[in-house]
Amino acid sequence: MTGPKPLPRRPIRRLDRETVERIAAGEVVERPASVVKELIENALDAGAHAISVRVEDGGLRAIEVSDDGFGIPDDELTLAVERHATSKLAPAGPVDHIESLGFRGEALAAIGTVSRLRIVSRTPERDSATSLPVDGGVVGMATPAGRAVGTTVEVRDLFYNTPARRKFLRSPAAEQIEVVATVERLYLARSDVTYRVRGGERELALYPATRDLRDAAARVLGPSLLRESFEVEGEIPGGRVVGTLGRPATAAPTSRGLFFSVNGRAIASRPLSQAVRLAFHDYLPRSRFPVGVVRLEFSDDRVDVNVHPTKKEVRFVAERDLAERIRVLVRQSLLTVPTATEVADAGPAREPRAPRRRPTASDSALGASRPASAPPTRQHLLLPSTASAAVRSVSARGPHPSLELIGCVGAIYWVAQSEDGMVLIDQHAASERVVYEALRREGTLAHQRLMTPYLLPLSGAQRAALVEHGTAVRAAGFDVEEFGPGTFRVRSVPAYRGRRARADALGELLMELASGGRPTLPDGLEERTAASLACHAAIRAGDVVEREEFARVLEALHQLPEAAYSCPHGRPIQVRLPRSRIDRWFLRSGT
Repeated sequence: MTGPKPLPRRPIRRLDRETVERIAAGEVVERPASVVKELIENALDAGAHAISVRVEDGGLRAIEVSDDGFGIPDDELTLAVERHATSKLAPAGPVDHIESLGFRGEALAAIGTVSRLRIVSRTPERDSATSLPVDGGVVGMATPAGRAVGTTVEVRDLFYNTPARRKFLRSPAAEQIEVVATVERLYLARSDVTYRVRGGERELALYPATRDLRDAAARVLGPSLLRESFEVEGEIPGGRVVGTLGRPATAAPTSRGLFFSVNGRAIASRPLSQAVRLAFHDYLPRSRFPVGVVRLEFSDDRVDVNVHPTKKEVRFVAERDLAERIRVLVRQSLLTVPTATEVADAGPAREPRAPRRRPTASDSALGASRPASAPPTRQHLLLPSTASAAVRSVSARGPHPSLELIGCVGAIYWVAQSEDGMVLIDQHAASERVVYEALRREGTLAHQRLMTPYLLPLSGAQRAALVEHGTAVRAAGFDVEEFGPGTFRVRSVPAYRGRRARADALGELLMELASGGRPTLPDGLEERTAASLACHAAIRAGDVVEREEFARVLEALHQLPEAAYSCPHGRPIQVRLPRSRIDRWFLRSGT
């Protein structure tokens, strides 16, 4: 096997200015959401109290960010779009002491290089505004314009002059979701400002200014966080940390529900994320992640914001010690609050839910439900004998053996007997695979109409996901309509082979779809979407399952065109234990 051929010798040459500027622009301008981030941070540095964002075609056609800040003086407007010119840093530095949100990348110059940009700005001292166009890095003539005090930046035809970069963007709807998610992150870092997001003429999200962190967190993560959260507050080296975190019952399937900020700057920090998750280590399974908001406030000399072009990642002094301190604070706070889910008062528009109870020996062979986070107890290990309960059989088909259900472990794993041993079956994985195949084959599930509609608050990212994936969501069985500001009414839910999905599962589903669907599925978006829909329409761990339903699921599984030994996300459906192996465990030579 031969390696790649060596490149021919080429002389070292300086790049032309246009190429340098386009490469530099790529550090900051990755997609429409990164443009929105930079422009909002400029607005915050300008003292804005209200910021409005409008996008067309997810920002591919147009982005507009308006604020009511103090504006840009006429004689500085041209400098604002020039590289290596900034109001946020003294000419001689220092670069390691940045008090503003700006500086790295000179956003306006970078954006203007790869788009058709127009700035309209007015300061309080002026009676009119001034407009300045920039087309692909070429600055035009300034002209008078009209607007109130503040600044509006219009960005059109992003990457029109770099088509190779434009083709790597996602669909307009997916880019729009990311724009909303970006605004949410900025809001949770600086919730003292009002943010409004529109897609064309349609309002996608509104986040009113508030100084109450719990209120801000609930507007993004859902109102249930108000009753299912606990506060974190304490000293850290050089400053303080405050936060609102959801109790284990609110855990999410991805890490996107945990937000960090430092000194009002939204950041991503793997060490801090791991620290918070470690604080929950014996409260959450490996597949679930804590949700909430953590704000750090300390002196600027303890954080370096210039380690990443977009300022998203930062570096802390004594980072390991800081992460450990946060882990201890979160753990101490978590241990002082109850971890059981509180049952909210149900109004007339809420879907009734059966109360949970502890399983008893008189329960059915498949047991009663329990919270997924509760550890298994003796009462959860239900193995009724065939003498006390009727045995349900599933006939052999293809590679699948005949099975006789004999019990259940923890309302999670079915226990069945085959001709040559025992089979353990994960009830959620089996049901999920069956529903997934039905969705891929038929494109839809049955709708079961709710007697009483279910009111479901949705965050901006969830609403944007509903806009993009609305056809798939409704085809899967969710009939949903807007009911009021930020609230939707669920009229029907997916139903398959006699079982219906929970109405509140729609919120979790939309969060997954906003992230691109189940990340563990390697196939395309259509498959990931179907996997997410199947997960929320399937039997869940802890659900009460009757023998007839066990038979329906296993018979449907046996009818699949190929032996299905895993769910759509790769987890095994069943484990077979041959009689010979069981005999060896008990030191039997063979019977």
